[in-house]
Amino acid sequence: MIFRNLKEMGILGINNRVGRYILRHNPRKNYPLVDNKVLTAQRAEAWGIATPENYMVVENYGSLKNLHLKLQQYESFVIKPANGSQGNGIIVFKEIIKEEKNGETHIYCRRSNDKLMDIEEVKHHISGILSGLYSLSGHSDTAIIQAKIDKHPIFDQYSYGGIPDIRVIVFEGFPVMSMVRLPTKSSDGKANLHQGAIGAGLNLSNGWTNNAVIRNQVVDTHPDTGHQLMGLKLPFWPEILELAARCYDMVELGYLGADIVLTPDRGPILLELNARPGLGIQIANLAGLVPRLEKIRLEAPKNLLAKERAEFSMKHF
Repeated sequence: MIFRNLKEMGILGINNRVGRYILRHNPRKNYPLVDNKVLTAQRAEAWGIATPENYMVVENYGSLKNLHLKLQQYESFVIKPANGSQGNGIIVFKEIIKEEKNGETHIYCRRSNDKLMDIEEVKHHISGILSGLYSLSGHSDTAIIQAKIDKHPIFDQYSYGGIPDIRVIVFEGFPVMSMVRLPTKSSDGKANLHQGAIGAGLNLSNGWTNNAVIRNQVVDTHPDTGHQLMGLKLPFWPEILELAARCYDMVELGYLGADIVLTPDRGPILLELNARPGLGIQIANLAGLVPRLEKIRLEAPKNLLAKERAEFSMKHF
């Protein structure tokens, strides 16, 4: 009975996602453009798509020796694995503190949750990234030191600690479903659903929130701010969907997830892409992906520009 109800709702399951959409529409040769964040950033720059600035890329253990000298020039930064997933290995630092003790300079980095790490702990974390501790394959990896993004003020009452991001599922270049992921104290200020962030579904027609969940449980208010989650309308909504649609042209993967952040001064920018986006977005929206995917497959016009594909989705979903 439950299976029949899920089928009637058009819920996309893991096997169907892989067999019908990912394997059929995602050429294997293009996966590195999405799985490796360094390659994604390089490709985005070539396409004129805004991304956070990469300060440096750490490729080997020898580069760690004088890393503290390079980091001191930045007020804040983010460390992330080039081939990581689900937010694992990402640490946001909002401040660098230098203290003089007994004639020696000690450097500390303050995380977004206000916890302090000394520079040796930071180097140790990067060493773990290089060893492949957080990589998709478990193989050795590269660490990215990236500019910290400021939160758009519209999220002041909807987020705890970190930066919300917007996930858009794109099929054959058409946005088909979206949600905004809102950090909580439980998620340690990260926009990660697996760690306890809020997933709030978004109407593709206008960017309004339509539902919200934490760990698959429907919620009405943010657990830390107490603010009502319904009634949030994202600015730059047509631009967000057009940006997501352009990512299909950029990497030529038919089924992908685009993660986008809203900045106070630059509007929407691309954070990263995912060739195997999760299915929790359906719970956040209380809607199934299958009817939308099949509408695109069977009815959507071909050879449209990204802006036109975004407009089609806003009209039909």
